[in-house]
Amino acid sequence: MADVFQDRVDACRKQIKEKKGIDVSPDKCFVGIDSFEKLMECDLDVVILATPPHFRPQHFEACVKAKKHVFMEKPIAVDPVGVRSVMVSAEKAKMLGLSVVTGTIKRHQQDYIETFKQVNKGAIGEIVSANSYYNVGKLWHRNPRADWSELENMIRNWVNWCWLSGDHIVEQHVHNLDTVNWFVGKHPEKALGFGARHQRITGDQYDMFSVDFVYDKDIHYHSMCRQINDCSNSVSDRIQGSKGFTNCENSIFDLDGSIKWTFEYPKKGTGKNISRLQTNPFDQEHIDLVTSIRTNQAINEAFQIAESTNRNYGKSFGLYRQGGYLG
Repeated sequence: MADVFQDRVDACRKQIKEKKGIDVSPDKCFVGIDSFEKLMECDLDVVILATPPHFRPQHFEACVKAKKHVFMEKPIAVDPVGVRSVMVSAEKAKMLGLSVVTGTIKRHQQDYIETFKQVNKGAIGEIVSANSYYNVGKLWHRNPRADWSELENMIRNWVNWCWLSGDHIVEQHVHNLDTVNWFVGKHPEKALGFGARHQRITGDQYDMFSVDFVYDKDIHYHSMCRQINDCSNSVSDRIQGSKGFTNCENSIFDLDGSIKWTFEYPKKGTGKNISRLQTNPFDQEHIDLVTSIRTNQAINEAFQIAESTNRNYGKSFGLYRQGGYLG
C-alpha cells in the first residue's frame, strides 16, 4: 500500500483488516509523494491506481515500466500532456502483454452491454444525435487545517481543484462521454462549449458546463454537467437513431416513445424481475481484469479512456479560462 499521507494508509489498512481479514504488514506500507516508487519494487502482480488523477500518468508509466498489470480509476489525466503520456504507456503495456482496466464501469455492466449489442445490430437505425446529463449536487470538501501545508490542503481536497481533478467535466462527466463514444463507435472531431462558476466557495472548479460535441457526418452530441445543490438532477444518456432511440442503460424505444426492447434483469424468488444486476459493475470490472490475467488474454482499456478524457479538454471548446483552456 502507498499513499502520500500516513493517516490514509492507516485507515485503508484498518478497513482491509476489518472487512477482508487481511493484515497488511507495516513493511508493505509506504508513505510520501515518492511512495509509488517503493511499491514498484515489491513482488506484486496488479496495481490499483486510485490517487487524484493528476498523478495517474506518472504512476501508470511506473507500473508499465515495472511490468505490472493495472487497474486505474477514471479519468486518467487532467490535461492533454497527461493523456498523451498515458497513450504512450498504453502502447508499451500492449507490447508487454499487460492487462489494463479503467474505471469506466458501464463497459462492464451487463444491462449496458446488452443494450449496446441491440444498437450495434441496428435496433435504432442510423445514429443521428445524442444527449448526456451529469447534473448533481456539489461533491465533498474538507476544511483547511492550520497544520496542513497549502499543498496538503489541496491534495486532501483534490476534487475541488482543476490541476488535481481536471474539473468535474473530466473527473465525473467522462462516464457519459465514454458511453456515447462506445455506442457511436468513434470520438468527436470538434466541440463548442461554455462553463460558469457562480455558487462554489471552494477550489477553482466551475459549477456547470454545456458542450456541443460534433462527430463526423455532422452528428451532434449535447453534453451537460452541473454540480450545484438543491437543483433538479439527472445522470442519464439518450442516443437518437433514425428508427428509434435508447437510454443506453436498458431500453430501446420506437420513434413514438413506445418500448421496443428492454433488458431482462435477474428474477426474484417470486419470478418478478428486479431492477439490479447480479454482479455489481464495480466488482465486475475487477473480475474481468483478473480473468484476463489468469487466461493470458490481455485486455487494454487505456486507449479508449484516454480518448474519452481528452475530448473533454478546452482546446476543442475554443474558450479560454484564466491561464488555461476550459476543463
